[in-house]
Amino acid sequence: MKRHLTQFALGAGLALGGLPAHAIDVAPGDYAMLPPGTDIGLLYLQHSSATELNFGGTDVPSSEVTANVAVLRGLHYTDIGGEPVMFQAVLPFGSFSTAEIGGADMPTSDGIGDLTLGVSYWPVKPANPETGTTVGVTAFLTAPTGAYEMGDVSFGSGAWTFTPQVALIQGLGNGLYLDAIADVAFSFDHTESGVEVSRNPASQVQVAFRKQFGPTASMSIGYSGQFGGEVDYDGIYSGLKTRRDQVRLYANTFLSQTVQVQGMLATDLYVEDGFKNDVVAELRLMKLF
Repeated sequence: MKRHLTQFALGAGLALGGLPAHAIDVAPGDYAMLPPGTDIGLLYLQHSSATELNFGGTDVPSSEVTANVAVLRGLHYTDIGGEPVMFQAVLPFGSFSTAEIGGADMPTSDGIGDLTLGVSYWPVKPANPETGTTVGVTAFLTAPTGAYEMGDVSFGSGAWTFTPQVALIQGLGNGLYLDAIADVAFSFDHTESGVEVSRNPASQVQVAFRKQFGPTASMSIGYSGQFGGEVDYDGIYSGLKTRRDQVRLYANTFLSQTVQVQGMLATDLYVEDGFKNDVVAELRLMKLF
């Protein structure tokens, strides 16, 4: 077990800090099309706390991680050849106030995370959003710009990652909507301290039912599932992967015509080979330009 925990410690930066970069979370309604020329600035403030660690099918006692993360995100809507397109950039940064495995403090690399750039296109556009179908696709590229040190718990991943994503918004009538998103993250192999680190493709599925209370407020309940992402060191499985079932509750409202505030609460129902979040609390501020 000690050898396996050492392997976990070496990969903790990937297992913990890599999550903001590799998991492309989408809030309900985010794939709604907006007019060309619209610009949006967003600030996310997130706190997460986990007091349970599963590794190799075994719970590791005296393990805990607490993270405080801020994310800056910018969106620009335009059209190319008469077709709607959206460009975006996402940059997280933050710190770990607690990082323990088996009662031992883990070294941390706080600061800036990995920069993600994305471009979206909508091949299916609804004639009537209230009952119609919207389909959007996005290509994300994440660069290893974040603070990263092998063996540290960090917000950087140390690897380039390409993530294609497809999303569906289905209007159900009476202000009800189904939001469904799926993506697969492909991370490129890299070498750290003479060790070749490789990660298998990691997939994520997100589903939410949303109720619109008029054009300015909504509430949603949703699910996120993450699968795959096994990490190998020099071709040997490390025991690290991405396997998580999470439930989420969202609520948002516009404070003015151009300013929206959104809150999100989440908890993990099941985690395999990783930390299980007791709570994830997020506040999102959005400004339309």
